[in-house]
Amino acid sequence: MLTAALLTTFAIGAPASAAPASATPASATNSHQHAAAAPTKLMLDHGKKWATDEPLRRNMSDIRTALVAKATAIHHGTLTADEYKALGSLVEAHIAKIVTECKLDPAADENLHLIVAELTTGADAMQGKSKATPAAGAAQTVGAVNQYGRYFQHPGWKPID
Repeated sequence: MLTAALLTTFAIGAPASAAPASATPASATNSHQHAAAAPTKLMLDHGKKWATDEPLRRNMSDIRTALVAKATAIHHGTLTADEYKALGSLVEAHIAKIVTECKLDPAADENLHLIVAELTTGADAMQGKSKATPAAGAAQTVGAVNQYGRYFQHPGWKPID
């Protein structure tokens, strides 16, 4: 399961670039291993979406809601640096809740690690903790949220345009 140590690893060791959701930070595989062959890209569970639990669905919904609320300003380039930092902090807080509250089976958890890595990298960029721009961080976070919806069961989930 996701652990606080894993969150710290992602927060400190996540790549500064806006890598695609299929990339796995080296720190993720070095610090937290469930199986000998952890996925390096998102995959379905034998053609089906992975099961989720209530804490994961709640926190991902909250991240999605926060992004949608700022989408127009992000698209128009009017979101201020402070607003990006606040949005990145909010995403980071929900990641921490996912890490501490979410309990998935190991294979689903391994796939979720890839989403968490992308969310963390995006949140870091929005907060000015990397070389990527805050706008690139927001785009990466939106991409991670949309990937979550493609690979995890979440009734009523809608991607962000």
